[in-house]
Amino acid sequence: MLDRFVLGAQLAFQPVALLMMLFGVAWGIVGGALPGISGSIAMALLLPLTFGMNPAVALMMLAGVYIGAMYGGSITAILIRTPGTPGAAATVIDGYELHRRGLSGKALGVSLVTGTVGGLASVVILVAFAVPLSKVALAFGPPEYFALGVFGLALISSFVGRDLLKGAISALLGLIVATAGTDPFSGTPRFVFGGTDLLTGVEVAAGMIGLFAVSEIFYQIAEGGAWETIKGRFTTALPTWAELVRLRVAMLVGIVMGTIEGLLPGGGGAIAAFISYNEAKRWSKHPEEFGRGSLEGVAAPETANNVVTGTALIPLLTFGIPGSNSAAIMLAAMMLHGIAPGPQLFERSPQLVYGLFVGLVIANLMMLGLGLLALRPAIAVVNVRPPLLFAAILALVLVGAYSISNRMFEVWVVLLMGLVGYGMRRFGFNVLAMVLGLVLGFLVEVNLRRSLLISLGNPWVFFTRPISLVLLVFALITLLWPIVRRAREGHTVRRAAATA
Repeated sequence: MLDRFVLGAQLAFQPVALLMMLFGVAWGIVGGALPGISGSIAMALLLPLTFGMNPAVALMMLAGVYIGAMYGGSITAILIRTPGTPGAAATVIDGYELHRRGLSGKALGVSLVTGTVGGLASVVILVAFAVPLSKVALAFGPPEYFALGVFGLALISSFVGRDLLKGAISALLGLIVATAGTDPFSGTPRFVFGGTDLLTGVEVAAGMIGLFAVSEIFYQIAEGGAWETIKGRFTTALPTWAELVRLRVAMLVGIVMGTIEGLLPGGGGAIAAFISYNEAKRWSKHPEEFGRGSLEGVAAPETANNVVTGTALIPLLTFGIPGSNSAAIMLAAMMLHGIAPGPQLFERSPQLVYGLFVGLVIANLMMLGLGLLALRPAIAVVNVRPPLLFAAILALVLVGAYSISNRMFEVWVVLLMGLVGYGMRRFGFNVLAMVLGLVLGFLVEVNLRRSLLISLGNPWVFFTRPISLVLLVFALITLLWPIVRRAREGHTVRRAAATA
């Protein structure tokens, strides 16, 4: 394994890779500090720009955006009580109280340092889990890949909330879009409407940019809302070494909770942050300070959401299943470069995987340096007016969409998907479910048909192979468990109401 890390380090320490990671982390901090532009949207905006890059460098840059956005999101959470990313929502509670007391620098410093600790811990956890799992996954054939795709689609029930029907419709819409183009077996055109632009199908990158980034811009413009600005004085005095040492229990809680939630598809940084906040309060020697400006109340959630940046990549790299918006963007980048994630990736392209591991370490250290240098400029970015912000982002998106294949068709796809995504948000449908359908549709279809060809049309092939059977059972449990849990919660609430 050591020789593979050396191979990855040779790639990650190339000047171009370092420059792109530095740019990615800087853009991530800025993107995370802009309310309404989450980490995944900041990643989606750079996706078209990765087209001409080395695939490993492209992934390292996007990972840098993801890492930088986690810190950037805490800037607005602390200064204007508005989390720039969902993962920073729990930081608002004590971070904003510290700002009101004039301790903005300490709050931002704790967020930066503990986030770096969490990010470095996540790389160790990623290597520990991903490498062994990839060896297990080498036994996969078409039936196992089909079952894996079904398992990925079943994850939708974990993050669609209570409206499973709308989540299923969203996923079905993504699957339908994924079938447009040329039939992979017969070569027959499908859903091309008599034209030639759709013969190659809908570019996943264009679809995701439209669904994530453009739909968010349309939603912000249409729904409006008050624009918060920084009020009052703020200082940039950083926390002392002794203060950081006293946060070790809160950081440990964040690492444990971030690892668990990162491994669970649909969990994400926001849930990990809130659970960590609650557990840190439980284990703290000063729980009475929580909610009144506790440094532990900032350290625990910021450690947790940065741990998720690494652990969320485990299901993506080992099985090719994205469990979060940001992981889906990473998957789109791989597909854009013709790279199939999954177990074979570790054998065919070790320089890419291990380069990403080393790149994650470098990006976390870059975040620490840039976070210290760019504290005041990043704070100034928070006060950018919405019209200027949206115009600049939309221009960047459309230029990026055109650069995917140098034709206007992808620009129209991005705008159309943006309108579809806006409509879905407006009426309570789930955009991520549609994205999962879009990215997994090809995997499911091809391996279903390939399996049936191998078995001469016998569907029992999916139930006679152990790994395939286990994955299908997991898919069924994953699909039904949230439904059963919500039914039990509803029953408990009704029983409590009846006895009250």
